[in-house]
Amino acid sequence: MNADQTLNSTQQERARWMSILAKAPAAELAASVQQFGELPSYLWLRKPETGLAMVRARTGGSGSQFNLGEMSVTRCALRLATGETGVAYVAGRDQRHAEWAAIFDALMQGEHGPAVETNIIKPLEALLQQKREQLQAEAQATRVEFMTMVRGEDA
Repeated sequence: MNADQTLNSTQQERARWMSILAKAPAAELAASVQQFGELPSYLWLRKPETGLAMVRARTGGSGSQFNLGEMSVTRCALRLATGETGVAYVAGRDQRHAEWAAIFDALMQGEHGPAVETNIIKPLEALLQQKREQLQAEAQATRVEFMTMVRGEDA
C-alpha cells in the first residue's frame, strides 16, 4: 500500500466516524458523553455557530441539479490539550451536539481512538443501522405491487 492509498484510507475512516457522530441522535450522543466520563480540556478554534447551507438535489435522482432549499447547520472546531484537532458539522441548531462530535473526532485521532471507537462509535453506528433498517421495513410494508393484465383482443 503506497502513501496515497494510506492517506485516502485514513481520510475515509475519519469521514466514516465524523458522519456517525453528526447523524447520531443528540440524546444518544449525550448518553455517550456521560458514559465516557470526564472530557479532556480543549481550546476553541471556532466556537459553535449556526448558519444555513443550500441543499441541492437532482431531478429524478440523476437529472439536472436544482436548489431544493436551505437547512440549518451548526459547525465548530477545537484543539485538545494534547494537540489533536476536531471539527464537526451537524444538521440543525444543537451547539452541544456539534461540540461533542468535535471532541470525539479529536479523541479518535489520538491515543483514546480505540476506546472511543469501541465504546462510542460502534454503538452509535449500530443504532443508526437499526433505525435505517426500521425505516426500510416501514417503507416496504407500504409497498404496492401493480399488476397489468393483457386484454384478449388481437392488436
